[in-house]
Amino acid sequence: MSVLRKVAIAVVAIVVVALVVSAGLALVLVRRPLPTYDGTATLDGLGAEVTVVRDERGVPQIYADSDADLMRAQGYVHAQDRFFEMDYRRHVTAGRLSELVGANEAALAADQVVRTMGWRRVAEQEWDLLSDETQALYAAYADGVNAYLDGREASRLGVEYTVLGMRAPLREIEPWQPVDSLAWLKAMAWDLSANYDEELGRATALRPLGGDVARVEQLYPDYPYDRNAVIVPAAAAHPAPAAPTAPAAAEPTAVGTGERGAARALARTADLLAAVPDLVGEGPYVGSNSFAVAGAQTTSGAPLLANDPHLGLSAPGVWYQVGLHCTERSPDCTLDVAGFSFSGLPGVVIGQNSDLAWGLTNLPADAMDLTLERIYEDGTYLRDGARVPLEVRRETIEVNDGDAVTLTVTSTEHGPVVSEVLPATGVAGTVPVPEGAPPAGFSGYAVALQWTALQPGRSAEAILALDRATGPDDVAAAAALLAAPAQNIIYATADGDIGSQAAGRTPVRASVPEAPVPADGSWPRPGWDSRYDWQGDVPPEAMPAVRNPAEGYLVAANQAAMPAGQGPFLTNDWDAGYRAERIRELLADRVDAGQPLDVDAANAIMLDDASPFGPALVPALLQVDVDDDFVAQAVDELRSWSADGFPTATDSAGAAYFNAVWTAVLHLTFDDDLPSSQAPDGGSRWLRVIEILLEDPQNPWWDDRTTVNIVEGRDEILRRALVAARQQLTNSMGKDPADWEWGQVHQLRLKHPVLGGDTVPELVRRLVNPAPVPVPGGSAVVNAMGYDAAARDDLGRTDFSVTAGPSMRMVVDLADRDASTWVAGPGNSGHPGSSRYTDQLRAWAQGESYPWPFTQAAVDEAGTDVLTLRPPE
Repeated sequence: MSVLRKVAIAVVAIVVVALVVSAGLALVLVRRPLPTYDGTATLDGLGAEVTVVRDERGVPQIYADSDADLMRAQGYVHAQDRFFEMDYRRHVTAGRLSELVGANEAALAADQVVRTMGWRRVAEQEWDLLSDETQALYAAYADGVNAYLDGREASRLGVEYTVLGMRAPLREIEPWQPVDSLAWLKAMAWDLSANYDEELGRATALRPLGGDVARVEQLYPDYPYDRNAVIVPAAAAHPAPAAPTAPAAAEPTAVGTGERGAARALARTADLLAAVPDLVGEGPYVGSNSFAVAGAQTTSGAPLLANDPHLGLSAPGVWYQVGLHCTERSPDCTLDVAGFSFSGLPGVVIGQNSDLAWGLTNLPADAMDLTLERIYEDGTYLRDGARVPLEVRRETIEVNDGDAVTLTVTSTEHGPVVSEVLPATGVAGTVPVPEGAPPAGFSGYAVALQWTALQPGRSAEAILALDRATGPDDVAAAAALLAAPAQNIIYATADGDIGSQAAGRTPVRASVPEAPVPADGSWPRPGWDSRYDWQGDVPPEAMPAVRNPAEGYLVAANQAAMPAGQGPFLTNDWDAGYRAERIRELLADRVDAGQPLDVDAANAIMLDDASPFGPALVPALLQVDVDDDFVAQAVDELRSWSADGFPTATDSAGAAYFNAVWTAVLHLTFDDDLPSSQAPDGGSRWLRVIEILLEDPQNPWWDDRTTVNIVEGRDEILRRALVAARQQLTNSMGKDPADWEWGQVHQLRLKHPVLGGDTVPELVRRLVNPAPVPVPGGSAVVNAMGYDAAARDDLGRTDFSVTAGPSMRMVVDLADRDASTWVAGPGNSGHPGSSRYTDQLRAWAQGESYPWPFTQAAVDEAGTDVLTLRPPE
């Protein structure tokens, strides 16, 4: 259970009290925080008047005479619409959630984790690295936030404060500080850089698999370079100056299970890391699609760019649409940009300016390592045969209406010791250590986290640099500033260029040939031996990049960045590339047919719902002997589904049955071998695993070890899956397979981060949680509405509810900016009482988009409300 759901449980008593309030008063309290979008307001620090034009969806386009005034106004409008969200985020990122929600075990665990990593401490160090101009703009943004807060009590800033205040007196709302914005970047990096999942996954699976490293690695297959293309074509790839390729390691071998100290430490670490709230998203479905098409392949003769980041979906949504426009360009006023921002962060993260458009996709570079540390009772740890003093600090966690908690944090040269935060909960796995490793202490080895985001950087400047970029060289310069999270920037310019540029601090790892497992960051490594230490960072100029490829289009969808063996080593854990390959196929089909691309066609590609799982698995399923007519009736739906091209539309019976079969195959194949924490989630990695196993009908993975004197093969497991899926959907959707619909079980159920949990009374949930929406798509589908194949509903059946998906969609036409489109569910407002809280949700779910007015004439025409911000007289 996520920490956010646990926090929701903690406020049940509050909500019960709230329900006795009269309906009339409740309505007043819900609507009290709604801001005024027209008229005039005074904003201290402005150099001149600022105009805020909002359209019917409440999206503000801001016009000012200086960049500083634009930042002040952006802070003001963010606070108008999203201040509780901003305040919640800054409490999480500072390790102060207990101050906001009160005494709660889950909130305290989250605070301990974040304080141990020291997100806020790192943000404070980063402040000193920023240029004077950047500091001034972040300060101006904070001034705008605080101008809106001034004179407004908590109940006028968010209904959430009213509910929380019924349990315990709220602490005074603090002024916004620039470092609050920088700390939010750490949360982004955490959710988007979680390579520890793969490290812990390998380690956890090792013990139940008898210490067989090779068998563990079968669950993490290599990227299929022979069938799925990379981002940078081979012809454009270049050697990486001063950046080595993948570190060498000994061939994986079976390893004994004697290193229990390492296992205990990793068990603690797994618990710890799971306590961190997901503010952007987590898991295998955090990714994105993006593509750029050169003018030679478009109807307008200018490039097109499309992007749809796949993140966690919640209410309010993660994005805030906004425009920042100088009334006249000058040295003091450089911005003319619109797109998607994060509340609490100045600037536009993804969007377009007058010279180019850009999108972002997650670059799954391995920026994290877990290190095993030998710690001694005298406060030292082992490094190259010598004992080195631990760094120790103490943190005080304040708890609203409760006693403060003191936390002792220790750190090694590699980073904070994260395994000390929570007690051991059992052996999670065994990590192989080299011969001659020091003996573990009484409680085992400790685990430290080394992560690039815990090294101060200048990522805050990268955002503003992208907002001002005019061409490929500017994009590369901005990428060099982006330390974390690692991203792939795809762009298109008004001058006709298209390109892709990888960004993010990525460590160089040493080669250790005698290592018992690969020393490339895919397994936890010994911290006592400096040979395993990072050897610096990949130089920015060596990061994968391409401009104007011969094909006339580029696709970046989390697949491998460069051909095997070329460029710097970034990771082994790429997305398997099915989404990217499908987008490339759709683009190539149009190019080969001489059909130029336009905005509508680009949107249609992002909405493609063909499943890559069907072609891989259905042929084998249809060859299985099924002697039960009841099951055969459902299997006929797979034949029809195959003939239709494997669509995952909401009304598809075949998609419903297949997904039930797919999850059953995973459970029947792996539940007897793997611990529940490593149950297959059903993403692209598992599709690749099953593809390989299908070619080996008697592979030991197929055997069900829970049966006696029977050795199952592939076809028996597939047959059982067909039967189990038939039974499941009969129980949930009826006896006739023709009546089944994918959208009946595959739905988006948005939840508020604090008041949206299942234990909150229904009336309150109806206020803060939008109604469930059926959606198409699925895991590894271009329209990536992913679900967790390991999740179960209250009846123990597979829960197909969407866990992450396209958090927004945009298409930019570089020939006609006002022909561009965008949509961001559920809406731009963070107030549950606002009509703009969910006004984009239905359009988003149905694959529709809205016109994106960019020029001032289009903005004025679309405007419905105008707010004038004035400096004090």
